[in-house]
Amino acid sequence: MPVTGKWRRWSRHSRRDGGASVTSAPAAWWVAGSRLMLALMAILVAASAGVSGRPASPRQDPPAADQQATAVPQAMISKYCLGCHNQRARVAGITLDTLDLTRPDVSTDLWERVIRKLRAETMPPGGSPRPDGATYRAVATWLENAVDQSGRGKPRPGRSETFHRLNRTEYQNAIRDLLSLDMDVSSLLPADNTYEHGFDNNADSLSLSPDLLARYMIAAKRITRLAVGISSSGPSAETYKMHPNYLQDDRASEELPFGSRGGIAIHHYFPVDGEYGVKVKLQRNFSDYILGFSSRYRLDVRLDDQPLKEFAVGGEAKTGMAPLSFAGNIPGTPEWEAYMNGGDAGLELRFNAIAGPHILAVSFVRQLSENEGVLQPRQRGYGRFVDEQYDGNAAIEHVEVGGPYVVVGPGDTPSRREIFACRPTKAVEDDACAARILSKMARRAYRRPVTKQDVDPLMNAYHVGRKEGPFDLGIQFALERLLIDPDFLYRVERDPANAAPGAAYEVSQIELASRLSFFLWSSIPDEPLLTAAIQGKLKDPAVFSQQVSRMLSDHRSSALVDNFASQWLRLRNLRDQQRESADYPDFDENLRESFRRETELFVASTIHEDRSVIELLSANYTFVNERLARHYGIPNVYGERFRKVTFPADSPRGGLLGQGSVLTLTSHPNRTSPVLRGKWLLESVLGAPPPPPPANIPGLPDRGEGGRPASVRERLELHRKNPVCGACHAPMDPLGFALENFDAIGSWRATSEAGKPIDSSGKMPSGATFDGPAGLRQLLLTKRDQFATTVTEKLLAYAVGRGLEFYDRSAVRKIVRESEATDYRWSSIIQGIVRSVPFQMRTAAPAAAPAGEAVSATSSALQ
Repeated sequence: MPVTGKWRRWSRHSRRDGGASVTSAPAAWWVAGSRLMLALMAILVAASAGVSGRPASPRQDPPAADQQATAVPQAMISKYCLGCHNQRARVAGITLDTLDLTRPDVSTDLWERVIRKLRAETMPPGGSPRPDGATYRAVATWLENAVDQSGRGKPRPGRSETFHRLNRTEYQNAIRDLLSLDMDVSSLLPADNTYEHGFDNNADSLSLSPDLLARYMIAAKRITRLAVGISSSGPSAETYKMHPNYLQDDRASEELPFGSRGGIAIHHYFPVDGEYGVKVKLQRNFSDYILGFSSRYRLDVRLDDQPLKEFAVGGEAKTGMAPLSFAGNIPGTPEWEAYMNGGDAGLELRFNAIAGPHILAVSFVRQLSENEGVLQPRQRGYGRFVDEQYDGNAAIEHVEVGGPYVVVGPGDTPSRREIFACRPTKAVEDDACAARILSKMARRAYRRPVTKQDVDPLMNAYHVGRKEGPFDLGIQFALERLLIDPDFLYRVERDPANAAPGAAYEVSQIELASRLSFFLWSSIPDEPLLTAAIQGKLKDPAVFSQQVSRMLSDHRSSALVDNFASQWLRLRNLRDQQRESADYPDFDENLRESFRRETELFVASTIHEDRSVIELLSANYTFVNERLARHYGIPNVYGERFRKVTFPADSPRGGLLGQGSVLTLTSHPNRTSPVLRGKWLLESVLGAPPPPPPANIPGLPDRGEGGRPASVRERLELHRKNPVCGACHAPMDPLGFALENFDAIGSWRATSEAGKPIDSSGKMPSGATFDGPAGLRQLLLTKRDQFATTVTEKLLAYAVGRGLEFYDRSAVRKIVRESEATDYRWSSIIQGIVRSVPFQMRTAAPAAAPAGEAVSATSSALQ
């Protein structure tokens, strides 16, 4: 059957009754719709996917490699490798004695594994005879050249086995760029799985269940009503919460007024012109007493920096308070108890707002009489609420924004200006104007030219809405239909009709435009990019280069930091990090947020200033605010604004290795972990991840020999005495030991948890030695090409939305070699990726599966 990728029919549409949604078909229609969607996708997958990426077309034999040229590689493999990797021993299931070095095109996948081990110098294992560094490099280079030469002229671009659904971030960004509506969809759609290759844009992990389809339908309704400006049947409320461990002793954001303390800056979208309300609740301690309410404060509420109201709060408790009530459980007077429990009940107001995005700022006015700027550590968790009693500074717990209580009109919002390209002046013009609007929106949403066949289903939905309300409601119905169309939710790439099964072909220019925009922006193509593709100009080298440069300079390229770097460096996991408050009293939400922001700004600066990726390791600068500078011991930094600082020559900081985000992510809640830090370095920096640990391995001993207290290093040395553990730990632990002077939240220390002096020296299985962060950094900088290769591999996997296979390694090496001339600048690597075979080409589907297999897949989807 033809591959259409469309869910063309809505059957019966939803109709609205006073703003509430009721379906005109039975409720079972939603289930049927979900099953229809899954069935259609199953047919499409059966018809055009399900290929491993290995071409089915016959390969021509390459010329045999020169027998004399293979002498050195053969001698090394025979001397150092065949003792374990032969047909008899078969260690790790690898046999090298049956391979022919003169035919590198045979068992290319195995040779790529050998190359990786040679580059990392992790084989032979420690304690075995090993070649010198020059031999490692020479043989690895020879093998790389031989493999690359054998595949020259026969591209293998690979292929995802499933269609690529937009992940949650891509969906949110697409809504932003399509409807000029920047909203957080995390409450509407679940988070996507992070695939084993580390990114949540991997097509094979982006499945679509009936439940998720229902969530998309709900999201489409809510989003389009906001965008068009259709008010719900009654007021609603949204609550913005402050984390209880976020200290509000200083100005909390650059979006809050100067001279403010604590509080929150809320980005809220007001759906229509009308009257809205704000209600503020203050933080309480364990016994439900409002924190800091024994003193007087001024609470300021502003909309877009314009004052709405200032409240005077606290300091009016009646006599009879009980300062020892916690210790002795002695209650205060009823008046005092009532005030300390509910004195914030009147912190609410009504105000008028015009439709669209606004910043609502709620904060305290800083006063000299306040007990502010407490520099000593504060207790958190259970202890915090008990110890602070009702003293200290008042703090905001949450802000509730409600409304509209009175609707004035839909307003003139960026979304309405984006959507309504025309306005009918009389009824006979309605359909023509609607078709113009929907054709424009569908072109952007589907990322291609649209036909009458594309617009007709949207017009059908428009007519259903138009019968039930005004023109705007009809447009909202049609846009709701558009946002659940597979051509919007999926990045569908179709094989050319004349493509031979398993053959490589260049993707169309329209498909290339989508690949570019979702790689660099995590969003849909904009009008200049889409127009260049439709006009057939995108494959022109000059036009292509200009478009890539333009996209990198656009603010939307921040997605490379927000999505790629945050997943590669695992910054998203920072929010799950916890620390024992007794061991790390300095760790709070302010510090956690500062860690994340520092690394984001640092990586972003290297990208936007087009610096070398090597600076991620070698940089002698970072970005800090006062909170983070105090944590690092950097003087003369004040305020919440982040600014660039340069470290002195003898500083242990600099690059990713000295940043609190990385050091916190690679630690346990109560101590550091050389293993986690070493594993992170092997995976994210050297590109040589260790194998998974074997089953039933013993845990790290709690104490040293004889039960005496011991450092983590000493306990790991005991752990490595087990041969099963030692092989994997040998390349990991030394890397982690070099960072032991940094504790579990990145503070510098001289002694370990056991009170012993830190030994930060390390020795790799290759014999290379180093001491401390500076020594480790120098060691890593001798492997510049290896780090550049790791960055390129990660970035290419993110760009193509699939895990890399062995046949992609040649493309990676080509990108790295070509970028070496610019010292591995970001622009060189990115330009190399977007011009590479995996990015610009695709492997056609293999021969069609038997009809029975497609029927079976369809039946399974309908069950």
